Amino acid sequence: MLAVLLALASAAGYGSSDFVAGLAARRASVVRVTVLAEAASAALLLCVIPFLSSQAPPLTSVLWGACAGASGVAGAMALYLGFRHAAFSVASSVSAVGTAAFSVLAGLALGERPSALSLAGISLAVPAIVGVSAPARQASRDLGPAVVGSRAVASPGQHPAPAGRRLRPAATGRHAAGVGWGLAAGAGFGLFFIGLNQAGSDTDLWPILVSQLAAMVTVTCIAVVTRDLRLPPAGTRRLSLLAGAAGAAGTTMFFLATHHGLLAITAVITSLYPAVTILLARVLLAERLTPLRIAGLCFAAASVALIAAGGAG
Repeated sequence: MLAVLLALASAAGYGSSDFVAGLAARRASVVRVTVLAEAASAALLLCVIPFLSSQAPPLTSVLWGACAGASGVAGAMALYLGFRHAAFSVASSVSAVGTAAFSVLAGLALGERPSALSLAGISLAVPAIVGVSAPARQASRDLGPAVVGSRAVASPGQHPAPAGRRLRPAATGRHAAGVGWGLAAGAGFGLFFIGLNQAGSDTDLWPILVSQLAAMVTVTCIAVVTRDLRLPPAGTRRLSLLAGAAGAAGTTMFFLATHHGLLAITAVITSLYPAVTILLARVLLAERLTPLRIAGLCFAAASVALIAAGGAG
């Protein structure tokens, strides 16, 4: 029961982090947003973990943690790119189903044998992805006016935003690109979950810090290569910092959960993080959920639930 509660807390942390980071990524460079978010996470963990963990991690744990960090930040950047092109409900749901299914399939490759329920859950992932990936005609209208420079650009059929109104950044409308980046994010997050699980908990929380530092180094190198190593605009810095803090909390909760329970259970429960992202997008951005997307979300929830039940069995 403790593992389930920790996994749910992790899902809440990741879902909140993805939402605020997605907002920032719609207004600024994904690389800049990710660099600041990862730096905030690393700084927060550096202030806490050394005082809670006294054992030095072995080389194997360090390597697994580093692999997890590099995979996780790659998945995060892919997800933020998905948010730039498609609705939050689309990119986050596709990534979650991909994460859950990938974790089970990776376990199969490593010698685990999923139950019939887990296999049924994986099969439901296909209609789930189709449902949430279906483009909505009114998506651009629901997301509000886009921000170009300092001007508000109204969507087709939409009146310009009145002066002084707080603008809501819109996706580009490249739906297929959003789905593709969501699938890539699912693969990255799946590797991240597996890496943290393999890192072990014998050295307390050190693998979390190792993974976070590896993530920060990875995205910093990307920023240097792309010549984008700068702070994001002032309006997105607070969002980036908040995303980093929430992500650090989510990672800590997942690490504790996966070492109090089975990876097959904790990974798929943590994959419920889109529920938080979608709820925030619905309440704060008024994103519309079409009937087909609602059906896709139901399939996604059933898929995750069956995979979790199969893992428990």
